[in-house]
Amino acid sequence: MKVEGIRSKTVEKYKAPTNSKHSLPIYPNLLNQKFQVDTPRKVWVGDITYIRTNEGWLYLATIMDLYSRRILGWHMSHRMTKELVIVALKRAIGRQKPTEGLIHHSDRGSQYAAHEYQRILRKHNMITSMSRKGNCYDKASKRSALVSN
Repeated sequence: MKVEGIRSKTVEKYKAPTNSKHSLPIYPNLLNQKFQVDTPRKVWVGDITYIRTNEGWLYLATIMDLYSRRILGWHMSHRMTKELVIVALKRAIGRQKPTEGLIHHSDRGSQYAAHEYQRILRKHNMITSMSRKGNCYDKASKRSALVSN
C-alpha cells in the first residue's frame, strides 16, 4: 500500500447494528456455528451490511447458500427495513427454489423476525434459525461469498 500510495479510509460515524430489542418471536440457533454443509439448498444465511457512499449510507441485504457460498438474493436501500430483507429473500427464492426443511439462519434483527418475513419462510417450508444475542461467531460463515451468475 505504501509503494502504491494507498491509504485506508477511516470511518468516522458508527452505524448501529440491526435492532434485536423487539417483541417479535426469536428462534433457536439450529446452525450452532456448524458452517460446513454437504449439499446445496440445505442452509441459507441472511445478513445486512452497511456501505458508505458519497451519497450516504446504503444497506445491503444478502441471502447466501452456505454450501456454494454464492449470493442467491440481494437488495440495497437507504433504509434498513423488513422490505430490504424481504426483497433479497424473494430474489433468492426466484433464483434457487428452496428444498423442504432448508434452514434459514440470520441474526435476531427485527427485519428477520418480522411476521411478513417469517410467513415467506413458512410458505416455502423453510426452518428459521437465529444466532445468539451478541455472538458474532454465530455469523462467521458469511466472510467469503461469491455472486452467483
